[in-house]
Amino acid sequence: MPLNLESNYDLTALNSFGVAARAAHYLRVTDDASFPEAIQLARSHAGERGVFVLGGGSNLLLTKDYDGCVLHIATQGMRVLDEDVVEAMAGESWHAFVMWTINRGYCGLENLTLIHGSVGAAPIQNIGAYGVELKESFHSCDAISIETGETRRFGAEECAFSYRNSYFKSFAGRQWIVRRVRFKLSRSPKFKLDYGDLRKALIAKGILNPSALDVSQAVAEIRMRKLPDPVLLGNAGSFFKNPVIPAAQFLALRDQNPAMPHYPDDDGWMKIPAAWLIEHAGFKGVRHGDAAVHAQHALVLVNHGNATGDALWALAQEVQAGVETKFGVKLKPEPIIL
Repeated sequence: MPLNLESNYDLTALNSFGVAARAAHYLRVTDDASFPEAIQLARSHAGERGVFVLGGGSNLLLTKDYDGCVLHIATQGMRVLDEDVVEAMAGESWHAFVMWTINRGYCGLENLTLIHGSVGAAPIQNIGAYGVELKESFHSCDAISIETGETRRFGAEECAFSYRNSYFKSFAGRQWIVRRVRFKLSRSPKFKLDYGDLRKALIAKGILNPSALDVSQAVAEIRMRKLPDPVLLGNAGSFFKNPVIPAAQFLALRDQNPAMPHYPDDDGWMKIPAAWLIEHAGFKGVRHGDAAVHAQHALVLVNHGNATGDALWALAQEVQAGVETKFGVKLKPEPIIL
């Protein structure tokens, strides 16, 4: 399919916040074989701002128009490579891919059900939910360099996964565009059910020996109860990462806040739910015009219709400052702030 570079392109429908913004130039890639040509074309129209790689737009806050070139990854395709390795192209819907694996009898991704976004963005963010992170089932990915056009395969170690982070978010890693991702899955269940309300939700349905589909459906039901649908109310899901703090800082905080929930992390550090901190700092349901903290889930910022990216970012910074003042903890945003 020939490439079609467009100018002054409206990005409103391509970001889950539904924020109005435009790109000076826009190029959509649907054919994996056209990546080298697409990168050259995008670079030639990128100007000083450069090339911005766009996936599903669900982990992005646009605060202004983009003066460079947006390269939109929309390649499609999923396949089984061998008995326990599956592959998906970067432009595939993550949730559709999870359901595709479950319908073929695989286990490993069920806790990551109903996460909005694309397959290509998943390893960049090392997405996670309900006690599971992508890195646990990641096999490898193929990527292409924006700077040189070189194609390279990355294994799990080279991706340097950590909490909501990877090599691809580093300065050097940002030159790489993920083209396809592979996962090593299993047909033998080893479910993780002890995070949040997941096991309780299954027991409430009378399910004591769940299948991967049972777990997936329970996760989907919990997420739909707690998180707003971006189709109906603009949002990017969880806006802040759960802070991970040293044990000494946690103990001091717990002395002042005995009911504060917490989860052990590596080397004695503790993970604190950002939603709890935001709610107890008084921001749950706060609204400035159409920019708001969701009334049911304090971790989610929402656009009630016509909020600008600047207004949403100003609210996010207000939340950060308030939480740091009350608890001495600095919240870090999950989405890319462009």
